[in-house]
Amino acid sequence: MNKKKLSHRENSLFMCGGFLVYNEKQRLWVRRRYVKQKVGISRNHGTWGNIFAGRMWRKKRAVHTEEMAGHDGCIVVGYAQVGSESDWRTTNTQSFKNIFTEENGYYLIFEDGQQKQENQVKAIRNFILQDVDYIILDPVVETGWEAVLEEAKEAGIPVILSDRTVEVGDESLYSCWVGSNFCEEGIKAGEWLENYLKEQGREDETIHLVTLQGTSGSSAQIGRSDGFEKILKKHSDWVMLEKQSGDFTQAKGQEVMEDFLEKYDDIDVVISENDNMTFGVIDALEAAGKKMGTDGDVIVISFDAVKDALTVMQDEKIMADFECNPLTAPLVEQTIRHMENGEEVDKVQYVEEGYFDYTMDLKSILKDRSY
Repeated sequence: MNKKKLSHRENSLFMCGGFLVYNEKQRLWVRRRYVKQKVGISRNHGTWGNIFAGRMWRKKRAVHTEEMAGHDGCIVVGYAQVGSESDWRTTNTQSFKNIFTEENGYYLIFEDGQQKQENQVKAIRNFILQDVDYIILDPVVETGWEAVLEEAKEAGIPVILSDRTVEVGDESLYSCWVGSNFCEEGIKAGEWLENYLKEQGREDETIHLVTLQGTSGSSAQIGRSDGFEKILKKHSDWVMLEKQSGDFTQAKGQEVMEDFLEKYDDIDVVISENDNMTFGVIDALEAAGKKMGTDGDVIVISFDAVKDALTVMQDEKIMADFECNPLTAPLVEQTIRHMENGEEVDKVQYVEEGYFDYTMDLKSILKDRSY
């Protein structure tokens, strides 16, 4: 088999072997060494094969920057996280920190995007300058990523999307995506409401709903909204009074719910697209003297199913909660191992998840719940 012709960048680095190379962008000397390794091509990966096909020289760094000194031999991973806007996100972040450790053969560079795309773009560009082995991106919104992902591709650094997705014309700009089926979550929430109303003998009633959406343009918001909308359209007697973004935070969730309560006095159902907003919803409803539950004024449906949400579900303050599993790190790490071994990986990978409602044995569930 003919050896793949090295790019100008790869060839110049290869010729330097284990010597110091001056990086013009970073204005510092970078020490590099190379090992011969077969690198995996993800299924439906498109032109990533131009970078990773067959056997090629793949860089391993001895020292990238002062920050990484002493971590030679580790797989270096740059992780651009959305932020820390919710309990779910905190658990998700900790999952990565627990998995991507030096004991497991990794050096993790973590960047909190503080829910701003410009911060995440800057983080990715820094990862490229630091010449990491892999980039993990949990994008705050779906659009506006082409340029920086192209830069990562040109640098030969695979990008793995976690939790949220991106909308790009060229799907070869990322290796794969690992996360939840947000649209399916929305569909299941709608179907649960259908069955609940039928059980309560209310299937022929006019039902007034409001929705607290997540961060506008995020894949979680789009998927959950679109999924629930599919069921909503089947019911002419379901009236969606209004939708507003609560930005996935408790404070904003309470603010939006208070606004809804000022405008409407006939709200039957609240759809809240994550648990932190739902906690704000509950605070607003209780302050307004509204009762939740089977014998109450309002049915509250939530998403994420964190432990604190299942706790308040015992009092029927939340009637149903659709799980978004935050423990994506093990599957992401498994994916990187496959790629390191030259194995194929699926372009789309879903984590396992389910749902919970007020009829279940929540005490037993909570005993075994880790998040």
